[in-house]
Amino acid sequence: MLALLLTPAVLATLVLAAHFLRRGQMLPFVVCVAMSGLAFVRQGWARRVWQGFLGIAVLVWLGTLAAIVRQRLHDGEAWRRPVVILGAVAAFTLVSALLLEHRRAYAHYDGAGPAAPPPGA
Repeated sequence: MLALLLTPAVLATLVLAAHFLRRGQMLPFVVCVAMSGLAFVRQGWARRVWQGFLGIAVLVWLGTLAAIVRQRLHDGEAWRRPVVILGAVAAFTLVSALLLEHRRAYAHYDGAGPAAPPPGA
């Protein structure tokens, strides 16, 4: 179950890393790869840092989407497909950040946050 909660966040982080690598931006690429390692840091701060990072990643995707749409409109090209693709990537990234709010994610990250409900509740 924990792997199902953390895998989307790792994938979202690595997809952003690939985005930066494709653009030749090595520093953001290295930061993204390092952030994916937060899946293995069992401290409460790591979950919050990763969630904040994923929130910024959503903004990066939306900014990229806006730039591509603006350029395509200027050039008179089709713009709907990039909206669907990058919108889905941004939504997936947001959902992956929200999955880190699950009680099992809290338990993985050193029990930070609200306590898990008692068994049978």
